[in-house]
Amino acid sequence: MRPEELNPLFAEVETFEGVGPKLMKPLGKLGLARVKDVAYHLPERFVSRHAIADLDEGGEGEQVIIALTPVEHRASRPGSRGPYRVLAQDAAGNICALTWFGKAAYTAKKLLPVGETRWIAGRLDRYGDMLQIVHPDHVEVESAANMGRLSEPVYRLSEGLTQPRIAGLVEQALARLPELPEWIEPGQLAKAGWPAWRDGLRTAHQSTDDKARDRLAYDELLANSLALLLVKAEGRRRRGQALVGDGALRAKLQLPFALTGAQARSIAEIEGDMAQEAPMLRLLQGDVGAGKTVVALNAMLTAVEAGKQAALLAPTEILSRQHFETLRTMLRPTGVEIALLTGRAKGRERESILIGLMDGSIQLLVGTHAIFQDTVNYRDLGLVVVDEQHRFGVAQRLALAAKGRRAPHTLAMTATPIPRSLTLAQYGEMDVSRLDELPPGRQAIDTRVIPQDRMEDVVEGLARHLAGGQQAYWVCPMVREIDGVPDLADIAAAEARYAGLKERFGDAVVLVHGQLRPEVKDAAMERFASGQARLLVATTVIEVGVDVPAATLMVIEQAERFGLAQLHQLRGRVGRGAEKSTCLLLRGGELSETGRARLALMRETQDGFRIAEEDLALRGGGELLGTRQSGEAAFHIASLDQVQRMLPLAHADARLLMERDGGLTSARGEAARLLLYLFERDWGVQLLRGG
Repeated sequence: MRPEELNPLFAEVETFEGVGPKLMKPLGKLGLARVKDVAYHLPERFVSRHAIADLDEGGEGEQVIIALTPVEHRASRPGSRGPYRVLAQDAAGNICALTWFGKAAYTAKKLLPVGETRWIAGRLDRYGDMLQIVHPDHVEVESAANMGRLSEPVYRLSEGLTQPRIAGLVEQALARLPELPEWIEPGQLAKAGWPAWRDGLRTAHQSTDDKARDRLAYDELLANSLALLLVKAEGRRRRGQALVGDGALRAKLQLPFALTGAQARSIAEIEGDMAQEAPMLRLLQGDVGAGKTVVALNAMLTAVEAGKQAALLAPTEILSRQHFETLRTMLRPTGVEIALLTGRAKGRERESILIGLMDGSIQLLVGTHAIFQDTVNYRDLGLVVVDEQHRFGVAQRLALAAKGRRAPHTLAMTATPIPRSLTLAQYGEMDVSRLDELPPGRQAIDTRVIPQDRMEDVVEGLARHLAGGQQAYWVCPMVREIDGVPDLADIAAAEARYAGLKERFGDAVVLVHGQLRPEVKDAAMERFASGQARLLVATTVIEVGVDVPAATLMVIEQAERFGLAQLHQLRGRVGRGAEKSTCLLLRGGELSETGRARLALMRETQDGFRIAEEDLALRGGGELLGTRQSGEAAFHIASLDQVQRMLPLAHADARLLMERDGGLTSARGEAARLLLYLFERDWGVQLLRGG
């Protein structure tokens, strides 16, 4: 049960006036299921419109209100993804296209009968030789005076929703907001000049007031910090087991290289943690090729030497199989029994693994999320290693940790270099080790920037590369072409590039992107990993966890459209073997200053941590903060700037509440508990309930 003060906020959106089954689907796509979801669906921006008498008065890119009379409806051919256009003229006879995509075309047919004047509000743009307004914000029969505010909020939409409809739902949500006790310390509230919670939400929907937005962002950051500190406190409270190995198994490892200083330092930090009864909770950050696997193997062998089992969790079956093969080869001299468990393991194979885990004959397990299912039990799990930590939520990691007789030690790993300013936001409950140097002898990747108009030369070079028996990647920014949208029409699409390259190279080419069925994607990856396919055309779905040493060429098309962190991760797919590798960054004709700076930095350095910091400075958080990770909510309210400005304060405030109030028992601490429910930091809620 959640605290009853919050119950009005969790009422279903179906209880809103005017919401029926037809609206539930588009609302669901936006994650707007309850009153609180709608209340926190803040405007993306505010627009100021001006009324114009004819199209000649409006400039491209301006938000306008104008009277237009439809003269013709133009539908795309049946079955195509093309737009639906309504040609309309102003009082002077100038023509403008009112353009809709997808199912919104049905709305256009009803709203804009030929010959009947309507007042249209939206952004005036140009497509080819014609002016157009894509998905008008308002279509009204009455005059401009009745079209609402000339300055109004603009909300993120999904197909089937309009700005007026979402604005009406927001009004209903704000009317239902309850009074809640204050969780921010009064002195801090006064010093910052922040409004009360309810006033802040209302103001954020009505204006660009920075104080209101900061207040709401601080609430989210405080909730996140509290949840992470609760996890850390729970780990310390639970009784763990000190694991100290005798070094016998580690001495048998035959590593073909000497450890770097960073690897040796990280191994010592991990061994020190594992020697304590309090369960270790440590993050190992390592750039592409920095040697995280060896550090993790050292920790796992320490657990086995101490008579315990270790489990390594990977986000995909392909990556788990790669880990299994790598570790099995390295473990051969030690005699340690290792097994692989994924969702594909069936029948006797699966039963044999489950028995081996229960009787302890399997000492080390590698697998996907299948390794923490209810039917999987361990004799004595002492260490959990979570690879690509950002793909898993805290709750998923806790589920695996619950498999031990006592709380196992946990080592999380990520190959995505994270700026220090963001590490606290994502991993505030963990101690951090950094692998900030590469193993000796690793060859630098030859990175070149090439104009897009030299495409024929690039394809010829690719042909020579493949003819020499090597493999290559070709990455595009989009899955497929989208006609009729000026901002998207010229973006390189993986499906179209695949078709062209397949015509040239035949069955040597495979395609992978996120919209393919999992079995189709896995089959293509298997063909490439095994060497049956020589060229993999893909989107950024391959940026993490793909390890094919024979692939020594990476082509990234329209590289200026990618963030630095993405470019670095994609480049890291090559250079993983003994052969010299090359990364070709194909750029468009016109580059912004930011795009030029990105590509110059990629040529200059391969230091992922420096690149991550520069990426943050150049473009903001991007996928570091803007996406939802599996099982774990991202920041929906707090922007990158707010995280950098206010996170240290929120974390210190959370720590003060936890340490001074002994786990949120004061009046303010009780109020702060509401935040865990409000922002759905479920692992924090679970720990508060004692679950």
